[in-house]
Amino acid sequence: MTGSQLLIFTILAAMMALFLWGRFRHDVVALAALLTCVITGLVPAGVAFAGFSHPAVITVACVLVLSQGLRNTGAVDWLARSILPRDAGRMTTMLALIGLGAALSGFMNNVGAMALLMPIAVQLSGRLDLTPGQVLMPLAFGTILGGMTTLVGTPPNLIVSGFREEAGLGQFAMFDFAPVGVVVAALGVLFVAVIGWRLVPARKSDVGDGFDTGAYLTEVRIPEKGKAVGLTLRDFEAEIEDSGAQIIGLVRNEVRITAPHGGRRIHAGDILALQANVDALAEALSVFGIKLEEEKTSSDGEGEKTDGASKKTSQAAKAETATKKDDKAEDTDESDDRDEDIVLRELAVLPGSTIVGRSSSDLWLRTRYGLNLLAVSREGRPPQARLRNLKLKSGDLLLIQGPVEMIAEFIKDTGCVPLGERELRIPDKRMAVIAGVITFGAVGIVTLGLLPAAVAFALGVLASMLLRTVPLRRIYTSIDWPIIVLLAALIPVAGAMQTTGAADQLARFLVETIAQGNPVAALAVVLITTMFLSDVMNNAATAAILCPIALGIAATLGVNPDSFLMAVAIGASCAFLTPIGHQNNTLILGPGGFRFGDYWRLGLLVEVIVVVVSIPLLLIVWPM
Repeated sequence: MTGSQLLIFTILAAMMALFLWGRFRHDVVALAALLTCVITGLVPAGVAFAGFSHPAVITVACVLVLSQGLRNTGAVDWLARSILPRDAGRMTTMLALIGLGAALSGFMNNVGAMALLMPIAVQLSGRLDLTPGQVLMPLAFGTILGGMTTLVGTPPNLIVSGFREEAGLGQFAMFDFAPVGVVVAALGVLFVAVIGWRLVPARKSDVGDGFDTGAYLTEVRIPEKGKAVGLTLRDFEAEIEDSGAQIIGLVRNEVRITAPHGGRRIHAGDILALQANVDALAEALSVFGIKLEEEKTSSDGEGEKTDGASKKTSQAAKAETATKKDDKAEDTDESDDRDEDIVLRELAVLPGSTIVGRSSSDLWLRTRYGLNLLAVSREGRPPQARLRNLKLKSGDLLLIQGPVEMIAEFIKDTGCVPLGERELRIPDKRMAVIAGVITFGAVGIVTLGLLPAAVAFALGVLASMLLRTVPLRRIYTSIDWPIIVLLAALIPVAGAMQTTGAADQLARFLVETIAQGNPVAALAVVLITTMFLSDVMNNAATAAILCPIALGIAATLGVNPDSFLMAVAIGASCAFLTPIGHQNNTLILGPGGFRFGDYWRLGLLVEVIVVVVSIPLLLIVWPM
């Protein structure tokens, strides 16, 4: 063993030890390993940061942005409502939920898919008489399994494809992973949904321990030719029952009817007063494709403010244009100058606030600030007045929509305080369709081989920016930068393993000592080693380290390297034994009330299934 090989092995051993220790973030450890390689001369300084331009890194970043677009617009919420059964039993519901998670993970980042479906899973757990954890863990495993089915399903697949290209074999195509990945994922999902969830310990969940803002009062207008037209109020409530929303009033022809009879039929133009938790508003609205009444930007009699607030007029006008859905803007320039910083925020009214005793109409909220009051939460009896005429009280919680800077101005002027920030979204069917077309258009371009994956998905990001499916301010915040730094730092380190001959040295050891020169045994060694490392360290890091070794083993045995690279891809997508191997496992740790040792009971059986099913399939689909 040469000095440079000994040095790179020492650096890798120290890096893996730090990964296992968990004292420092993975991206910090990877960056430290990279700089150590540069200082010791293992990686030339001129190419130290070349990993940031690697196609796999660019593709991962772009997929994260497109996933955010699907999330922002409510596209996945609509898909979940369309697919998940409402009155089915445990097995059918679990199979539908986990299958949906696996399918979404094939075409968007699997962490994003998990984050989108977590609230739905928690909600379903109550209906199925299960603890949240008994639904969350099977869903997490399903989304992890689904990621192995396509090129963009999970970062390890992109890393494996990149190493194949660097080896002179070209990149893997979009669905090259599917023949093995779909079968493994389908059998894994079936096992988890039918049998596996019973192995999940029923732990007390932390769900609901955060701040509770109670039920908000809001108003929705029934559109012309809407699906709700002609239904009775009782039927309408039955459709939105899962969201926990209820009708507390009806406004027809500007006349408010308190506690209307359930048999009353809904007419176009009716305004329904709803009471719902803020997190359930999106679901309640999406069922019938309706919008919040106060989200419209008509003047509502506020008129134009002439009290010296002209400095705010242009910003308010931009906000009105940005939130205008139904009105036709005559000023083309203004309609094109949409403010991308439109957000939803929850504010609490303090006793000394200047808005106590005043309504949004009194405050000229739209004209002066360019803000919309979408909903109000108040302890005690539900307010009886129309939302725009409701006199605000100390202790009220307000759901405000508008530009970030104008919300800050409103807070400063009124003495309200913002609540802890959480993601709130109101679905937009048109934008959801656009986001879906962009995402699957990029997938189609890659599938047809018209453009490389990095270029195709970067094109999708550009379309998302131009069409505003992701606000410009969210483009960069939607990227998981620690993962990007981790990948970019480890790619040159993995290259050092090849240039020093360390990868070949380790490959020969595995082949001669453990596999005894048997290609099938060597394939099993690569798969199981990758799975084990993925359970205790980041799966993207595992793929970057194992790919050079897999290529070295294939070269030593003189066999097809694709079967070994695919084994790395599958193994890196199968972190089921611990909460630290994959972000989806970490996401459910608190909400599921889990302990570190709760994962292996179900995870070990899933990993056994993966090994037993994938090795024969690899030999058939990617023969040596």
